[in-house]
Amino acid sequence: MSLLSLLFFLLLISTSLSFQQYNFISSSTIRLISSACTSTELLAVSIDTGTKNSCTNDEQLLQFTQLISDVDDTLKSSGGVNIAGISLGGIDVQYERGDFYPGVAQFMLELSRYGLPKSSKNCPAKIAILTARAEEFKIALEIKDSSKLAVALRTAGEDAGIEGWGVGPVFYGSVLEWVIQFRKGLRKFTNFERLIQQDPTGMIFQYIYVGDVGELDQEAGETMLREYPELVKAVFLHVVTDQVDVSPIIIPAPKFINGRPVVFFRTYIGAAVDAVQLGLMDLDGLTSVINAAIGKLSNVPETSDKWEDIRNDISRADTLCYT
Repeated sequence: MSLLSLLFFLLLISTSLSFQQYNFISSSTIRLISSACTSTELLAVSIDTGTKNSCTNDEQLLQFTQLISDVDDTLKSSGGVNIAGISLGGIDVQYERGDFYPGVAQFMLELSRYGLPKSSKNCPAKIAILTARAEEFKIALEIKDSSKLAVALRTAGEDAGIEGWGVGPVFYGSVLEWVIQFRKGLRKFTNFERLIQQDPTGMIFQYIYVGDVGELDQEAGETMLREYPELVKAVFLHVVTDQVDVSPIIIPAPKFINGRPVVFFRTYIGAAVDAVQLGLMDLDGLTSVINAAIGKLSNVPETSDKWEDIRNDISRADTLCYT
């Protein structure tokens, strides 16, 4: 079968499946969210609402910051793998395919915890995943409790004394966006609109979106800010490239949409520095991200461009801490 025939076949499958409705899988696993779910069911995937350790109670209604994240080239590297010019997840070639970025889990955790009362610091909202991965390939690409991604995030929480934190609701893309790439941003935005149905009033959740510059995450994030500035605090975009040995990487200047920041970063230390400056993270959180990132690169030669990027942002952190 030719590549063109294969793509046409996959497009037909995608069109057919787009008319089907999906049900929840069991409550003990990560769920694929359907448009038919109730806000209460969706809320229960994002925070613990059903046990004695619940993070909500009748006496105090907490407001949570929920991180919304892309996967490939945001949480972990795609490796820049492609087939006939069609990327399989992203463009980043600095890190090997599947490598988690230094400090990424701690960055997500510290943003999620910031602003919670001291008594509730161990009850951050779980990360909502908006991925371009095709639902039709879910048998191979599904993000399960046992997946490396879920385990890595859960472990970061456990290391901080938080049980059960990590991946919350997961929203997938389709083969349609894999074939027609420019639709990816729209799909992620419409999935975001499905996510916010867990709290239509905006009284429980506000959101921070973290993506990258390679797969129309910027389009999705900026649309969130234009349409829902009262709900979305900020957008962080990981600057990746498909070019090898390009130095220096040009980081776009931050900008504001409806008074909300769009921040571009090369490393998660740099993102944490920006978060502190924006009042979205404290210095203890920044320190946690720095320590995790340095530890992740402990076996990487110091001549690597990975260390060059890290050192540049550590210098920014030092300036912030001592001024």
